Amino acid sequence: MADPVCLVIGAGVATGGSVAKRFAREGFTACMARRQGDKLAELVEEIEAAGGKAVAYSCDATLEEEVVDLVDKIERDVGPIEVACYNAAVGAAFSITEFPADKYERVWRINTFGAFLMGREVSKRMVERERGTILFTGATSAWRGKAGMAAFAGSKHALRALAQSMARELQPQNIHVAHIVIDGPIDTPLIRSRMPQVFEERPDDGVLNPDDIAEHYYDLHRQRRSAWTQESELRPWKETW
Repeated sequence: MADPVCLVIGAGVATGGSVAKRFAREGFTACMARRQGDKLAELVEEIEAAGGKAVAYSCDATLEEEVVDLVDKIERDVGPIEVACYNAAVGAAFSITEFPADKYERVWRINTFGAFLMGREVSKRMVERERGTILFTGATSAWRGKAGMAAFAGSKHALRALAQSMARELQPQNIHVAHIVIDGPIDTPLIRSRMPQVFEERPDDGVLNPDDIAEHYYDLHRQRRSAWTQESELRPWKETW
């Protein structure tokens, strides 16, 4: 019998990669996807070196046919998708008077439309099996907009609504749908280069650790269904909110 699969769309050096590694440690085959799948080679090697199983895929999550093919391929060649995590995200900052339409649409397609496509496709299989977990990575912008961030906030508001709607439809069918609001900076190479002052001002767990985020994702999957979490908030203890 094939091992259960944890699909992570938007895997990389931070949250997505940590989620894949966490589930792989529990016997899941980590199926990881991003636009350029060859960039996942190092992550696959790390998981396999630790005794886990991992497969990398190239997939543009904004293209319906590619997401459909990805889920079909995994279900056929690897195993049943028990957990699906949508972690792909991109931002764009412009004044509303100067916001290019193509940039706005790109943010929505990656942050929201891709999540819909993944959610729809994995739901089809999970409904048949009457079990599964679907996790969506959200952000502070799911709650409130910010000047210059109309596209990101709009897309994350929509992602939250998607997760709520899916939960109301699918949870009575034994499929756990959760939206995780990441409320604060995550410790990644990009954030370290762009916001070095944050790490100086908030030492000692003052920035979200990707591995700790992944632990929460795994805990959500393990929750007993009499007390499922639909939305959770994660922030470091020094975050001002």
